[in-house]
Amino acid sequence: MDAEPLTAAQVNGLEGLDDWRVLLRTLQASFRTGSMAAGIELASRIAAAADEADHHPDLTLTYPRLHVLLTTHSTNGLTTRDVALARTVSAIAADSGIEAEPEALMQLEVAIDALDIAAVKPFWEAVLGYRADADDSCADPTGRGPAVWFQQMDQPRPQRNRIHLDVTVPHDVAEQRVAAALEAGGTLVSGAAARSFWVLADPEGNEACVCTWQDRK
Repeated sequence: MDAEPLTAAQVNGLEGLDDWRVLLRTLQASFRTGSMAAGIELASRIAAAADEADHHPDLTLTYPRLHVLLTTHSTNGLTTRDVALARTVSAIAADSGIEAEPEALMQLEVAIDALDIAAVKPFWEAVLGYRADADDSCADPTGRGPAVWFQQMDQPRPQRNRIHLDVTVPHDVAEQRVAAALEAGGTLVSGAAARSFWVLADPEGNEACVCTWQDRK
């Protein structure tokens, strides 16, 4: 099966993906298995389907859920192969009587603001044991830790934090997540880029961006 690239908006508009959400360049689902045994059985059936399709997801098994992440590494994004396997995975889960929990999904990134990215980036690669990645970023080669990327600053900013967190969530829970953060004592620094992202700050000024795929250029 050829891998036809798809945008996040295209994937979001397809049928048969109710269990799934687009987060960054991936398609993800979480299935509440209720037990380790059920999770292992579900993971085994998914692995067999993945081998048959020759397209392999990342599976994270914990108690009591199984997290499934799909992406096409050759295109660094989503393709028709991801969609096809996602539908197969949902069918397997449904046949096993296991429900999805889209509200449990989240993708975390760490952004470091720097005046000289070329000077700063090697330190973080070394201290984290990360590998260089595209677009001024670095990544955990084991796939466990959050991606780290570097944002160019134009001038020193000693009065503010130098690191903020990017938290990418499903598009249909973003506003609830923002509202919850504001209710918990946060402030809205900027909503100018919503729905792509909202910039929030905690009571001490440390910042986080709640991000979705929507309205990305």
